[in-house]
Amino acid sequence: MSDETTDDLLIAEVVSAHRPPPKGGMLRYHPAWHDLSPEGRAKAHEVARALRAAEAALDPRGLSTTAHCVLERIRGASR
Repeated sequence: MSDETTDDLLIAEVVSAHRPPPKGGMLRYHPAWHDLSPEGRAKAHEVARALRAAEAALDPRGLSTTAHCVLERIRGASR
């Protein structure tokens, strides 16, 4: 597999809303992030920004999946 194809697959993992459960309650980068080339990380950043903007535009409250996850963690911590 070429580096470009590998980066494309890793980028798809990194920009998805899914995150593996945190170990010990600590938030962390998606594991695939560490396998990306510097160019792949820059591309993942741009793709994620576009995806989160689209998610927020489709959400009745104007929130991205990331915002929903963060708010859920805050609410869970205050219970």
